[in-house]
Amino acid sequence: MKTLTVFTPAYNRARTIGRTYESLCRQTSKDFEWLVVDDGSTDNTRQLVERWIAERKIDIRYIYQENQGMHGAHNTAYRNIHTLLNTCVDSDDWMPDDAVETIVSFWKEHGSDKYSGIIGLDCTQDGTIIGSEFPDDLESTTLRAYYELHGGSGDKKCVYRTDLIGATPEYPLFEGERYVGLGYRCSFVDQKRELLTLNKALVIVEYQAEGSTMNMWRQYWRNPRGFSVIRRQDMEMGLTWKKRWTACIHYVSHSLRAHDRRFLRESPRPWLTMLAIVPGIALFLATWWKGGREKACNQ
Repeated sequence: MKTLTVFTPAYNRARTIGRTYESLCRQTSKDFEWLVVDDGSTDNTRQLVERWIAERKIDIRYIYQENQGMHGAHNTAYRNIHTLLNTCVDSDDWMPDDAVETIVSFWKEHGSDKYSGIIGLDCTQDGTIIGSEFPDDLESTTLRAYYELHGGSGDKKCVYRTDLIGATPEYPLFEGERYVGLGYRCSFVDQKRELLTLNKALVIVEYQAEGSTMNMWRQYWRNPRGFSVIRRQDMEMGLTWKKRWTACIHYVSHSLRAHDRRFLRESPRPWLTMLAIVPGIALFLATWWKGGREKACNQ
């Protein structure tokens, strides 16, 4: 059995996923398999992947499902991964040629039951690291602690032990919504083990104009229940009062958008949420202006 699964959620990205495939074919280590979860694509993604499977350059598995959003594709991936480790590479990103070799060798040298996996770096095509690198004296950390306590910034690439992240609660699915933050399941892993830090780029990213990262205000407006789940989790698991307070403000905004009259009763921190009502209303109006209003004007 291979050590690593690289999984790729794909939704109408036939124009970019070929770059992902080519980078996997160039890997200096073949100790991995590629799992493609096609989240209801209507372009020629299926035909491309079937052709690559026939080429037999790397081990590939393909799963098609009705569109559920990125988080739904992650649920499907975790149900179908059997290797020791796994990591996600989006369909518009690709891996440096030695990324698999780096991951596997680093884990074999430093990994143990004490850790939940590895957290490495993302970079752009010109090699610029996204956000900050890890401090030299930070050998391991949880994902939440890195951002909330250690001043971390920018997207990072997590490589998880499959047994740990596969045992966490699945991302909830809400009718009519297609987004729940991927940190949801990661936060449950944070409660069990820390990640080993690795100051090396494991993925090369290219943010797309239509992607989630570039359209967060619109995501806020379209997916209020999905975001409410994350905000409640931040209220419970947040490591600083600043994080919990910010979560309360966002939670009020999302609850207003979702017409949820029970939001105070359902809040893990009702008194703090009550104090956040006024700034939450302000954020709701800003979300409407930047996300909902744009959608209404385009209808």
